[in-house]
Amino acid sequence: MKNSQPFLLDVVPAKSVIPELNGKVLLHAGPPITWNEMTGPMQGSCIGASLFEGWAQTEEEAVKLLESGEVSFMPCHHVHAVGPMGGITSANMPVLVVENKIDGTRAYCTMNEGIGKVLRFGAYSKEVIDRLTWMKDVLGPVLSQALKQKDGGINLNVIIAKAITMGDEFHQRNIAASLVFLKEVAPLILQLDIEESKKQEVVQFLADTDQFFLNIMMATGKSIVDYARKFDKGTVVTTMTRNGKNFGIRISGMGDQWFTAPVNTPKGLYFTGFSEEDGNPDIGDSAITETVGVGGMAMVAAPGVTRFVGAGGFDDALNVSNEMAEICISHNPNFSIPTWDFKGSCLGIDMRKVVETGITPIINTGIAHKKAGLGQVGAGTVRAPLACFEKALEAYAEKLGIVVD
Repeated sequence: MKNSQPFLLDVVPAKSVIPELNGKVLLHAGPPITWNEMTGPMQGSCIGASLFEGWAQTEEEAVKLLESGEVSFMPCHHVHAVGPMGGITSANMPVLVVENKIDGTRAYCTMNEGIGKVLRFGAYSKEVIDRLTWMKDVLGPVLSQALKQKDGGINLNVIIAKAITMGDEFHQRNIAASLVFLKEVAPLILQLDIEESKKQEVVQFLADTDQFFLNIMMATGKSIVDYARKFDKGTVVTTMTRNGKNFGIRISGMGDQWFTAPVNTPKGLYFTGFSEEDGNPDIGDSAITETVGVGGMAMVAAPGVTRFVGAGGFDDALNVSNEMAEICISHNPNFSIPTWDFKGSCLGIDMRKVVETGITPIINTGIAHKKAGLGQVGAGTVRAPLACFEKALEAYAEKLGIVVD
């Protein structure tokens, strides 16, 4: 994980790099799940994807199609991809391509849509579909052309190292990284021989989208863990994700096997007019950030976000990161945190330490309304369920012929 060298290479249609996206197939966040098991936000995202792809013309047609069994569902994690919140990814959606240059591992993630009514939170109105179409026709191709001018792509470790000293933790807060990314890519966009209106639209969208780097960070995290997953021994956690029903983890020593337990509902601050009654159980692949030691694990790096996610003040953020360090193997010197006496971010969650201490990873997260189409209603933190780690430890011990008391 420490030696990984993630670079952003391109933005391409998902179907061009994920061959499984043939026909009516949708990728989703979390461990495997069926349509009937999905919560409202994920079902809403599936409806939106069906409208975007032209498989249906109305909400009613989309629901009928999805209920019929004609659409296949597959976890993003099974195809080197990740997706925020619902994680729904379809063939013609543009995805970021991140390569871990140490071994050529590639990972993919859709781009951030901005705030408001967005597909990742289950919205599927006309404005959502129109934005997705613009991202397919304009944003993706423009960024692809811009990145092709950068020999070898953009070094993401450099951006992350800069932004973590500027108050980002890369799950709830990405404003510094998004601006550093804009600084890197804007000159490339301006050099393109395309319509000025397209250049302006793309630069303005990037400038307006504080969380744009989150999806880049997610693809970065996936490229790191899929490299680490090639080492098929040990107790390091290589995946944490949730689908609104179950929280799932995978560990290096157990390969592709999932260990799941019912997911928790986030605790945090709700937007005006909403309460905990409205919150959906936790959802999304974005816990890949915590899997590689940032996000909630690096709460101390982002004092500006602690109140927003209900963590209290700076001392509370410091306590959280100190607690998270107890369940990790080391620190990552690539991402030094000034507010943590320049210690690196957490590195390598060890399931043994989780079970031994009872301390579970904390995840910074957005809170979706449990009804499809209503979008984000708050933000907060959620704990990974201890049962996932206990199951993984028991299975790995059995594999090694060790009796766990």
